[in-house]
Amino acid sequence: MRVNLPQQLLCNFYRSTVESILTCCITVWYGSATSAERKALQRVVKTAQHITTTALPPIQDIYDKRCLRKAVNISSDPTHPTNPLFQPLPSGKSCKREELNTDLVTYETDVLLDLWDPLPEHSEQLRNCGLRVKQNLPTLWVTRVEEGEVCKGEYAVPGFSGTTYTIQLYANMFWMYAWISVIVLLADFGTGCDYEVDKCGAWAEGDVQIGILSGCYSKVETLYYREQPERYNCSGFNLVALVQMLAAIYTIETINNSSFLQGVRLGYYVCDTCCDASKAIQSTEHMLAANGTLLGQCELLQKPKVKAFIGTRYSESSLSVARLLTLYMVPQISTSASAETLSDRMRYPAFLRTIPSDIHQTKALAKLMSHFGWDWVGVVHGDDDYGENAFHGFVVDAEAENVCIAFEETLPHYLDHRDIDTRISNVADIIQNTTKANVVLLILKEELVKKLLVELIKRNISRTWIATDSWSLSMDLARMEGIDKVGDILGFSFITGSNPGFEKYLQELSVPPGAENKFLKEYQQMGKSKDYLTKAVHINQTYGERLAVLSIAHALRVLLDCNETACPGEKDFPPWKLLKKLKKINFTLDNQAFYFNTTGNFMNGYDLINWVRDTSSGQRNFVVVGNYDLAQQQISLRKFQNIEFSTPNNTIPVSSCSKDCPPGKVKVLSKISCCYDCTDCTEGTYSNSTNVQKCLKCENGTWSLKGWTTCKSKTEVFWEWDKCRGIILLTFVAVGFLLLFISLIVYFLYRRSPIIKQAGGYIYVLIMLGLALSYTSVILFIGKPNIHMCWARSVLYALGFSLTVSCILVKALRTFVAFLPQHRQHKVKKFYKPPLIISCGTFIQVLICILWLTLGSPYVERVQSDQSMEVTVQCNEGSGIGFAFMLGYIALLALICFALAFKGRKVPQRFNETGHIILSMLIYLFVWVCFIPIYAAKIPERYSIQAAAILVSTYGIIFCHFTPKWYMALCKKKEEVTVEAYIARACSARTSVDSGLSGLGSLNYNSDLKISPSQTTMSSTYSDASSGESPIYILNMENSSNARPTMRKRFQRRSI
Repeated sequence: MRVNLPQQLLCNFYRSTVESILTCCITVWYGSATSAERKALQRVVKTAQHITTTALPPIQDIYDKRCLRKAVNISSDPTHPTNPLFQPLPSGKSCKREELNTDLVTYETDVLLDLWDPLPEHSEQLRNCGLRVKQNLPTLWVTRVEEGEVCKGEYAVPGFSGTTYTIQLYANMFWMYAWISVIVLLADFGTGCDYEVDKCGAWAEGDVQIGILSGCYSKVETLYYREQPERYNCSGFNLVALVQMLAAIYTIETINNSSFLQGVRLGYYVCDTCCDASKAIQSTEHMLAANGTLLGQCELLQKPKVKAFIGTRYSESSLSVARLLTLYMVPQISTSASAETLSDRMRYPAFLRTIPSDIHQTKALAKLMSHFGWDWVGVVHGDDDYGENAFHGFVVDAEAENVCIAFEETLPHYLDHRDIDTRISNVADIIQNTTKANVVLLILKEELVKKLLVELIKRNISRTWIATDSWSLSMDLARMEGIDKVGDILGFSFITGSNPGFEKYLQELSVPPGAENKFLKEYQQMGKSKDYLTKAVHINQTYGERLAVLSIAHALRVLLDCNETACPGEKDFPPWKLLKKLKKINFTLDNQAFYFNTTGNFMNGYDLINWVRDTSSGQRNFVVVGNYDLAQQQISLRKFQNIEFSTPNNTIPVSSCSKDCPPGKVKVLSKISCCYDCTDCTEGTYSNSTNVQKCLKCENGTWSLKGWTTCKSKTEVFWEWDKCRGIILLTFVAVGFLLLFISLIVYFLYRRSPIIKQAGGYIYVLIMLGLALSYTSVILFIGKPNIHMCWARSVLYALGFSLTVSCILVKALRTFVAFLPQHRQHKVKKFYKPPLIISCGTFIQVLICILWLTLGSPYVERVQSDQSMEVTVQCNEGSGIGFAFMLGYIALLALICFALAFKGRKVPQRFNETGHIILSMLIYLFVWVCFIPIYAAKIPERYSIQAAAILVSTYGIIFCHFTPKWYMALCKKKEEVTVEAYIARACSARTSVDSGLSGLGSLNYNSDLKISPSQTTMSSTYSDASSGESPIYILNMENSSNARPTMRKRFQRRSI
């Protein structure tokens, strides 16, 4: 439970009430309390400590203090019965004591030497009265300890720091003072813990102390079995951390040997964190201790001896230390902790770092994958703050770069995790089974990466691995056996640089006088060669330590008002003043400016590292192939340095959920944005690059078909003169005109012959004229249409074919009237006026065309389709009703012709043209009946069919009406085509008819044949109606001798 009260008020209440009750007469009863009872009392203190949020003294400490106070009071009170026991001997070096009933009481506790401070006047007397300090071997007697040394927080026994001492007190146990316990104290720097080499093992005195939180040991053992406060057991000596620590020490010594800080010597104190957050806090508390004491319980530390900290190595421990140092505003500079959270100035105002935040590294990683087209990647990260924060940052940046996560696996950052081998095996299974994700990002610390790679090498799994800054320059991994089999490795590292003279320093490894480095001694016990460190560790990795020390030195130079001769400023300053100057530094090193930005980070970018294979040794070498610029947020590859991949022909590895969509296609996303299908861009859109998410629209009147990579202007299509369709059409038209020309020649050559006269005379020419107009309309189908062409071709065909059919109607009517019964001829003959019929038939079509052109004339239309790159320029017939009336009128004339010809189909053969009329009209009607549904359906080829229909109709007229005349005129003998021959054939026809009708009754031939210039008058003898036979119409040649000359004249005068 927490209460909203001031902390000081809560502390006072606890001291005056709760603690007073708990410790009442504690010197009487606490010594005999059981362990369980003491733990129960301590739980009360812990609860109060949680409420007050400050450190409170344990019950054991209170008991020890009061026992000590009691013993001091006895020794200072001469009237006390036991006072003689504490009297010094004449030598003054020890106390007189009884040897009877003595009891040796030994007790180890965390009580500090400053517990004697409340009674300084008696402390020396107490120390001289029987106290002895016992190390394991040998036994030492404490004879004299100067009080000043104790007050400075130094060891009570100089020269034996870092060792547990047991202080023993001999006292006589009298009957009335049996309850008095003997006090046992543990002397140390600030806590009761023993500090061996794996904790705090390197130091050097100086005017300004710098704390270095190293990570020379990679893990803490048996964390799972830790149940009570006890010493941390660290193991796993890490050479990289050792070299980084030595780089910081070397830079400090270099500054001390220079004149950069005149009169000021930098000291250092190195404690190890064992790569554990809790251990890092313990080491930090140890170095923060002032005057050899722990931090105040309800007060803040103002001037700790350590003014600044360098470290820690990992973000997990840096976060914990940063929280603690924020309380006292002691600056902390990390060289490798890159977690984005540490940039929060509200929570970590004292934290600085010589590297960029992971917010930039995750952007760089995402852009690297996007640069190579890797959009389907796996991620394996640690479960610490660094791994979790970096992964979540990468997810956001990867999404912005269209990179998707194929799988995400977590490994425990604690190396001795009980399930770590199982977890690594499971991760290897997932990597092996995910075949499409050929690129895997490892956000892990170096030791975890090594464990994972060992498993992958066993399984012969090869992928492209992306390294983060934590292991991208790990020489240990680059030299491990089988590293050349795991595939390609790329990674980002912080920008590195040289540290002049450091390589020689590593080869000598000497400790200057007055300094101590037990970490270095432990390494030397490994028996490695002098140059082993320079080969086992990439020395440029220590560039950050150099920058950190130089940053502190530049800030001190400003804070201490240093000049060329001295630094007169106060050296025992509060750390927050140094922090304030650190945030403002700006110095240049290796032609590059370094400063902390508003979030406490250096903005010096990243190097892109390629792990190049060394075929001779089977190891890897680090080659810088590019860099990432934080300001521009762009990756730039070095032109002179190519990245080497293990793929055939050094092609870029493929890591994609789906295959690339080539130009002309677009991605259709599934539930996962990186998994997609490729479909063609629709009409009117295009794509000119791979893997586009949206096709581009065509502009400026251009168009594209499905799946196109560019847009083009559509092509106008019409019947061109030099193209196949136009040539074919022209050929048929030319043949048609040729046939008409032949007919015209035949007409002029045989215009006086009975053949031409029987064909109709001038009507023969009118038919040719109508057909010529129809052929002309077909010619207008060729070429790019305009409004005049559209009008002309429709009107020409309408008028031309109407004229043709009107002329054929006259011929059909002539035959029909000529062989009507006599009593009906007179009724019909008055309507038989060929010029009038032809004129009226054509004029009606003229009226129809005028109305058509007026109400809905043909026009030019541009027909285009989304599925075509052609724009068809054609004539639209305009009003469908007008077009229908035009065709319907011609069809009506054709039907009348067909009916009249069909009615007179049984006339004598020599005078019979009905068959030709019937056939030509049937051809016309059949063609146009087929055309109507095609035209109504508006299929694209309807105009081609219309032109074909016109040609078929005209050819039908020519072959049915003209070619027989050619045959008669050109192939028959002359005597067969004279008038006499026609008369003879007519008489022959009569004889055959008479003989065929002899049984039907007597015939009466009294009528004479009267032929006028404009018509033929025929008489007939009508057989008895009761005979049941059809009437037979013949010429009456009763007066044959007189009729022949008359007939000749009349045949010559016939114009029909």
